[in-house]
Amino acid sequence: QVQLVESGGGSVRSGESLTLTCKQSVYLSSDYCVAWFRQVPGKEREAVASIPGDGSPRYAKFTSNRFIISQSVRNLEIYLKMYSLKPDDTAMYYCAAGPAGPAYFCNAEYWGQGTQVTVVS
Repeated sequence: QVQLVESGGGSVRSGESLTLTCKQSVYLSSDYCVAWFRQVPGKEREAVASIPGDGSPRYAKFTSNRFIISQSVRNLEIYLKMYSLKPDDTAMYYCAAGPAGPAYFCNAEYWGQGTQVTVVS
């Protein structure tokens, strides 16, 4: 069973940076995709970035080259480094994983509990 646990959320000022970490309970091969999603109350959950199995990282348009997703196989961790944060980036951020497939970001089947990111102006 895949378990994912996020950490690193918090409250920052506009323009500052934050790094989120997702700890995996088991090794995920290239048959899996990993991703970060985010959700604001009252809105649908949206993809932020993903590593689609063997593919190159993919990013939502709104990240505008401000976010970097990476993975440490050795540490069983997935990271989301966020720079130049804006108030619009305020959301609950979720780590996710699932079988690699045709979905552009990731057909997530496993989810973490989320970590809150708040950006104040």
